[in-house]
Amino acid sequence: MTTTPVKPMDLDALIAELAGLELITDPTQVAKLSQDYYNFSPVLQPQLAGKKGDLVVRAAGEAEVLRVAAACVKFRVPLTVRGAGTGNYGQCVPLNGGVILDLSSMQAIRWIKPGLACVEPGVKLANLDKKTREIGWEIRMAPSTYRTATIGGFIAGGSGGIGSITYGQLRDRGNLLAVRVVTMEDEPRVIELRGDEVQKVNHAYGVNGIITELEIPLGPAYPWAEWVVSFPDFMTAARFGQTLADSDGIIKKLISIHAWPVPTYFAALRSCIPEGSHCALLMVAESCLESLADLVKEYGGTVCQQKTAQEASHGMPLGEFSWNHTTLHARSVDPSLTYLQTLFPDDKNLKLVEHIYHYFADELIMHLEFFRVGGVARPAALQLVRYTTEARLNEIIAYHEAQGAFIFNPHTYILEDGGMKTINVEQLKFKEMVDPYGLLNPGKMRAWLER
Repeated sequence: MTTTPVKPMDLDALIAELAGLELITDPTQVAKLSQDYYNFSPVLQPQLAGKKGDLVVRAAGEAEVLRVAAACVKFRVPLTVRGAGTGNYGQCVPLNGGVILDLSSMQAIRWIKPGLACVEPGVKLANLDKKTREIGWEIRMAPSTYRTATIGGFIAGGSGGIGSITYGQLRDRGNLLAVRVVTMEDEPRVIELRGDEVQKVNHAYGVNGIITELEIPLGPAYPWAEWVVSFPDFMTAARFGQTLADSDGIIKKLISIHAWPVPTYFAALRSCIPEGSHCALLMVAESCLESLADLVKEYGGTVCQQKTAQEASHGMPLGEFSWNHTTLHARSVDPSLTYLQTLFPDDKNLKLVEHIYHYFADELIMHLEFFRVGGVARPAALQLVRYTTEARLNEIIAYHEAQGAFIFNPHTYILEDGGMKTINVEQLKFKEMVDPYGLLNPGKMRAWLER
């Protein structure tokens, strides 16, 4: 089945059908709301340049989402859902025009209980965290875009982040409890998915349902101290990170390891990190700082900066130098840089990390984030790449894979090609049921295109 509209688009008729809703037709605004941060990738830049919707609808609630879905089905118009647009792979960029459904106004927090929260998709992660902390809980994990990202966008387009060293990834059982989803059938309806069924729409770029409500688990809220630690040798810093990641008695939220010259890209931290040094950016519970200090001493590190949780609550959080914000800071200095996303094997000696670090020399600048994979702490790299050509980038990817590393490719907008590299049969079956005309974010799902 084609993923393009099966009827010529009648924009005036569609606008009339949606009368009373908040509609944006100004071309400049529509173009802006059709974008995300795909410009991190020099491969995606030419592929997605100029791609934009024809109309933006800002829904204020589930009833309005149902109206938009019904109108798009009636006129066979593609629909692409967006939150804050902080993704990096073109997840919310429409390939075939149509309607951009902006859910950022759906910001209701339905309820918060010990360990649980129920929210609309447009709730910003930082705002939710602030509310849950009032009763001693916090969101389990967040991207580095924590202050601007929405919970719906994070679930649909993200995978993990700050907090994943303790709680793993979004796809791990228990990290998403329930969702309400609006379908794109001839008569759109609301479906509730609970338990393992949530995986049908988890990290699916909105290709098979419009998320209108989420139930997520929370974690105990700790006072998080922030430390910057320098090391004269990168592999010492990396092995320190692995040992800290494996130290289950030390409660932590972030272990972010950066090879020189990454620290030169951090304007706010540059003065505290010695020239030529490699660094670890850490968020650790204040109750565990004595144990952390002993570990830093064991590995010959130097504490360059330390903030109490109270001090860290002011100014730019340390997490905003980690995960893909590292790439953001680096590109602000050198726009020719791009990045990869690599999962290294479970090896406490980090032999492959060391090999890759030396093998590519200055062409790759190593940046590790430690997180839990299947219950085991492992390093993922969001290494910076000095980009030359797409062919060379593909050679670098192929070399990693040949050595046993797994690449989550950030240079494709195809759902499966960027992630697990396999067809998710359950997601495809669900799409066939709820989006029979293939109108939701068309062109992003290989399983649908090749079925």
